[in-house]
Amino acid sequence: MTDVDPDQDPVAAADAVVAAIDPGLNSPGVEPRDVVLVTGPWLAGATSVLAALRDRMPQQPFVESTELVAGEAPAAVVFVVSAAAPLTESDCALVDLASTYTDLVIGVVSKIDAHRGWREIRDADAAILAERAGRYAHMPWVGVAAAPDLGEPQLDALVELLTARLAEAEVRRRNRLRAWEARLAAVIGRYEADGAGADRKARVEALRQRRDDIARGRRLARTERSIALRSQLQQARVQLGYFARNRCSSVRTELQEDIAGLSRRRMDAFEEYVHRRADDVVDEVDDGVTQHLGDVAAEFGLTAPPPAAQPPQPVIEAPSLRSRTLETRLMAVLGVGFGLGVAFAVSRMLVGAAPHLAVAGLVVGAVVGLLLTVWVVGVRGLLRDRAVLDRWVADATAALRSTLEEFVATRVLAAETALTTELAAVEETEAQSTAQQIAEIDAELREHAIATARAAGQRDRRIPPLQRALDTVRADLYGSSGPTAE
Repeated sequence: MTDVDPDQDPVAAADAVVAAIDPGLNSPGVEPRDVVLVTGPWLAGATSVLAALRDRMPQQPFVESTELVAGEAPAAVVFVVSAAAPLTESDCALVDLASTYTDLVIGVVSKIDAHRGWREIRDADAAILAERAGRYAHMPWVGVAAAPDLGEPQLDALVELLTARLAEAEVRRRNRLRAWEARLAAVIGRYEADGAGADRKARVEALRQRRDDIARGRRLARTERSIALRSQLQQARVQLGYFARNRCSSVRTELQEDIAGLSRRRMDAFEEYVHRRADDVVDEVDDGVTQHLGDVAAEFGLTAPPPAAQPPQPVIEAPSLRSRTLETRLMAVLGVGFGLGVAFAVSRMLVGAAPHLAVAGLVVGAVVGLLLTVWVVGVRGLLRDRAVLDRWVADATAALRSTLEEFVATRVLAAETALTTELAAVEETEAQSTAQQIAEIDAELREHAIATARAAGQRDRRIPPLQRALDTVRADLYGSSGPTAE
């Protein structure tokens, strides 16, 4: 590094203070400008003070905050506040921002012509800033009236103070040291934040929360889906069993109604009709079971169970309509007796009415008795056959119901096995996807941990020389008798 005479180059002299500690630090990254920044809170009167200073000191450039770009440091800061009220937190933050890279700061209380208690406000403002930071303890304060309602502007004290301070030889050097202080403090803070992982903390917390949410959601989804599937299958078993029993009851009622009006000529075809109706009920229940189980599978996004390869065939024995010999003989005897009685009564009635028709009465009575005997025997046989068919239909529908209940239970059990197996395969696929997501999150967390460890190592290496340089700069700033030295 080239030796520089501090009396001729104050900036180089300030840089040499830092370079003596760490030769790698050659610039704070700040561009000094030979201008005076005039700023202050809104409605504090900074614009009027700026205009008045430009008029009184035309040889000195004055700027507003909007005329400076990032990285430019003014030679001095004139901070204008109102005499109406003490400083607020936002006002203190504004002066901190304006004087980040500038050591020479002058406090100005404006509108002293309108506020007689401006001196109390000035003292209060000075105390507030002195308590906020040690660099403001010796900050000079003056009162001005840049645009009074009556009389001439009162700027003499500010002009004299600003002219004297800008003429001091130490101003540029102290401003440079102040820029170094701000720069070193910012770099140390950044190293500490990187080493502590402050900038990664939110991302790491978000990743951990996301990982926990994924794992929890996977467990809940698996449990809820398994419970829901079992519940749906149990409901299907109950509903389909009720459907099968209901269809059997309906068919039984329908067939019994048909038996009540069954004639002898239709009796031979009735058995075939019952078998056909039983087959229809089996097909209806089979279709209902297939549809219901398909809906359950679709609700969970699974493949519908295949229909039954062979619908059940209920075992229905033929009705015993032929084995009634003794009953027929008994009915024949009773019918003959009933017919003889009727024939005798008819013949006696005709003989009593017309004795000469005794022979005709016997013939008519015999014919009537014979016909009545045949009718009684036939009707009694028909009623007996209907009763037999009624019991047969009850037995047939009971057998049909038993067969269908077994069929429903078997289909639901097979569907439960198939759907549970497929659901396990789906859950295995989803588990692999979840594991992949968690693995990606863990990999990113490891990357953040490695990066934080590296930043911590770099922090441990870089902060000691930077802290020594900062301590040296602060010792130079606060140990001398400059404008704002402590």
